[in-house]
Amino acid sequence: MADQSSDIVKTLSSEMEAVSVSSTQASSSSDGLQMSEEVEKRYKIVRSIGEECIQEEELKNLLAKKAAPICYDGFEPSGRMHIAQGVMKVINVNKMTSAGCRVKIWIADWFAQLNNKMGGDLKKIRVVGEYFQEIWKAAGMDNDKVEFLWSSEEINSKADKYWPLVMDIARKNNLPRVLRCVQIMGRSETDELSAAQILYPCMQCADIFFLEADICQLGMDQRKVNVLAREYCDDIKRKNKPIILSHHMLPGLQQGQEKMSKSDPLSAIFMEDEEIFIGLCHLRVEFVMFRRVGPMSLPRMSRNESTAVVSVVTPEKTIVSKCGDSRDVLCRDGVASPLSVDHK
Repeated sequence: MADQSSDIVKTLSSEMEAVSVSSTQASSSSDGLQMSEEVEKRYKIVRSIGEECIQEEELKNLLAKKAAPICYDGFEPSGRMHIAQGVMKVINVNKMTSAGCRVKIWIADWFAQLNNKMGGDLKKIRVVGEYFQEIWKAAGMDNDKVEFLWSSEEINSKADKYWPLVMDIARKNNLPRVLRCVQIMGRSETDELSAAQILYPCMQCADIFFLEADICQLGMDQRKVNVLAREYCDDIKRKNKPIILSHHMLPGLQQGQEKMSKSDPLSAIFMEDEEIFIGLCHLRVEFVMFRRVGPMSLPRMSRNESTAVVSVVTPEKTIVSKCGDSRDVLCRDGVASPLSVDHK
């Protein structure tokens, strides 16, 4: 086993040389890195996805060196799909593919079972995973450069590569470091966790290398395990680390909710909702609707006070905005839920 662990380190360390850019490339960015206009354009598209990028210089180097970087994204199949998973993922994936990236979407069915989603029933988890794929297709995801991979199938077919990697990551990290990553499952370090849930972060860290990902394009809530992967590169002396591109988490509809939750129906707008009255605060409008059509400016015309709620309904979307002493409300099945903080 020691020999096998040594082989893992050698393989991962030598997979790719450190990304560098020759001085013969056309133009220079403001940071001093030599980049062509095409690479600069691709960088701006990719960088626009992330609230945070670790590290920007590495991303520029990667795009200058590699025509089709591999971008990793993944999800646990469970429950209904809300617009944060539906609309936002389609926008982000299409941006990545338009910049030349190959996107591998990891359908984490075994991970959903480890996290006891859908009661741990793999058949139900499979159905939900297929449902997610169909919604993304219907929402306009460009699938030409997207590959959907079921974790159970991929791990079973390459078990000799996957499990030694998981074991090596587990061996190089102590329990407190792994527990700091349980946020990726929607859990807390203080929760009563099963042994399976403790194994989960080591497996997700291994996924990044198993899929040969250049870029980890996940939400801010997945940041800690992506950082763990970069730290693992330091442990094994691998120069080329996976780049972390963490997108903004779309807030829930209830006051104080940092992200939408499918377990709380009043916190989310779901992709298959048929007939709802939607009130969206400015933050949700900015991050969902206008990422498709560009920024919108709402200048204050005067210092006079006003009160208004405006709704715009189209065949594709509903937009509601408010000002003054008014309130945005979502009503579904006779239950009303406030969507905004009252004006003070």
